[in-house]
Amino acid sequence: MSDLAEAPGLLDRALRRVTALWRDMAGSAPEGQGAIIARMRACLDARGGEVSARARAAGLAEAYLAADAAGRAEFLRALASFDSDPEAVRQAWEKVAAATDMAERAAAKARLRRALEPPRLRLLTQFTAIPDGVKFLVDLRDDLLAQKKGDPMLEALEADLKALLASWFDVGFLELRRIDWCSPAALLEKLVQYEAVHRIRTWRDLKNRLDSDRRCYAFFHPRMPEEPLIFVEVALVRGMADNVQRLLDEKAPVLDPAKADTAIFYSINNCQRGLDGISFGNFLIKRVVSLLSAEFRNLKVFATLSPIPGFRRWLEERIAAGDATLIDEEEAAALQAAAPAERALPAPAADGAVVAPPDQPPGASPVQTLARILARRAQAREEAVTKVLDPILCRACARYLLAESARGNAKRARDPVAHFHLSNGARVERLNPRGDTSEKGWRESVGMMVNYLYDPARIEEYHEDYAGDGKRAASSAVRRLAKGFV
Repeated sequence: MSDLAEAPGLLDRALRRVTALWRDMAGSAPEGQGAIIARMRACLDARGGEVSARARAAGLAEAYLAADAAGRAEFLRALASFDSDPEAVRQAWEKVAAATDMAERAAAKARLRRALEPPRLRLLTQFTAIPDGVKFLVDLRDDLLAQKKGDPMLEALEADLKALLASWFDVGFLELRRIDWCSPAALLEKLVQYEAVHRIRTWRDLKNRLDSDRRCYAFFHPRMPEEPLIFVEVALVRGMADNVQRLLDEKAPVLDPAKADTAIFYSINNCQRGLDGISFGNFLIKRVVSLLSAEFRNLKVFATLSPIPGFRRWLEERIAAGDATLIDEEEAAALQAAAPAERALPAPAADGAVVAPPDQPPGASPVQTLARILARRAQAREEAVTKVLDPILCRACARYLLAESARGNAKRARDPVAHFHLSNGARVERLNPRGDTSEKGWRESVGMMVNYLYDPARIEEYHEDYAGDGKRAASSAVRRLAKGFV
């Protein structure tokens, strides 16, 4: 098999099996929103025993999965319509307001809470009783996230479902498991399917990532035992890695883990889009650091080799704005000398003489010179150019990570990966120009990568500083690069 990305999806096959099981339980699902609403009411009426209740819930699930996009949208709107009764809420609130003592008020508040609870919550909970019902709800929220924008009822339904999932997927209920080459083939295929940071291309690539000097850990939920929720890939190496292609080189010799002094977290992937906004990553990294520390006493450093997905977009914004702080005239002259502008064909002058155009357009600013270099990937990779370009990019990247904030939130780092690691208690340790030489790496961050350091003794301190005051921990070397902006 040459390309795992084209392998048939285990998820699709599993879904077909589950759908068939639900169909056996529920019989033929009726079509049309009216019939669906009738089934939902029947579920809420709870007539019959447990088997009947499971069959009704299975019928609803089957109806949803069998529907096309428009039918699924109608299903979700029907489900969202089972909201709290405004009159019941009003009456319950009046009883709270009219209560004259603490006991009466407490009882009235309890009735108000029950009145506020929308019936759709009970409908959602009933799906957990059917085979793979929790997975069905996770995927249902995935659909809701894509459709809810601008629809208050769908937004309310999504909020209800998120709250349920957050309670069901509390980290205390999750199981941490190591995935290795001996894990079931179905699980390995899902590892390939969910890897979004550095695509797994072949079985050999996958085996390399699961070799003896590598580790892969994932969180699982008891009700979704075959579906990873989030996983992290770790390389055991000597020294802090600065290039992901070298780190994942299949031809590189395997290192004896006992001789490694550094654990590099190079890929973290959320697997279930329906669990977006429900955080597991911080717990996963801390658990893995603890496990690796216990297994390998020789490990002294725990760090990431992370992408910087928003850096190029930000850099291009600053270039378009003519930001003179990105590059000075001396650096621009050095870049121009290392990579002269391509000459156009000579044009004849009025008297017939041939005049060669200048290397640099008249009046070009240093920022324009930088833009020209970045527009030509092959030229930007030349050794003479990188010698000048690397310090410029490192300085800009340090500013981006330490000083630039998310829109509307001055305490949150603009880069999403930076926010993830800083909020988990890491610090920005080192910047790596040409850390990712792939097309994706160039497109997202002009090849830049960053090491975030997880210091077990200071994780909580850094987390509290960032979560409370927006303070971004960084090494002195990186902080010097951002001098004047932080």
